Amino acid sequence: MKLNFGTRGVSARRELDLDHVFAVQDVSSGVLLELGRPAQAMALLGLQYNRPFHRDSVFFLLFALGPMVWLSMIGLFAFQPLPLRAIWSAAFLSVALWQPLLEELLFRGILQGYLLQSMGRQKTWHGLSLANILTSLSFTLAHLASHSISWSLLVLIPSLCFGFVRDRFESVYPSIILHAFYNTGYFLLIDGATLLNFSR
Repeated sequence: MKLNFGTRGVSARRELDLDHVFAVQDVSSGVLLELGRPAQAMALLGLQYNRPFHRDSVFFLLFALGPMVWLSMIGLFAFQPLPLRAIWSAAFLSVALWQPLLEELLFRGILQGYLLQSMGRQKTWHGLSLANILTSLSFTLAHLASHSISWSLLVLIPSLCFGFVRDRFESVYPSIILHAFYNTGYFLLIDGATLLNFSR
């Protein structure tokens, strides 16, 4: 199977045989690296750590937006904080840790990684890749299975943020951390009572 991969800063495109080698660009040095099969999967899924995202101003801004959104939601929705005794409950740990991890690996790792490889990093709307937009629409539709239409639409913007950092850092780790942080604050401050009722 042959694919063409373009890299930033490299004008020539290289044709690569995926049975033998996979090429990615090291963000910090700009060097084109050739990887074997296990590293192929890691790069495709965004499971590599390219640079310290926690020092990036864009990542910090998206992280700081979480508390601002929670405070605005408290004004719009009923304030139903999670009781402290429930912080170590299986239901809370599921929505705060396990669901963000699994959803990010599935959507930003597998789906967005595949779309990035197949259609490239085409920027469309305000610097968002087409892969991110399609993945975020899929993420929103997937929430319709267990949530109302209005609630499902509310996850579109956070999903675009998760996809943006996945593109920016070529890694799912920043999106996993943001997703877990957003979920934790939401269920701690806004919808904890619903979570407890659901787990009974």
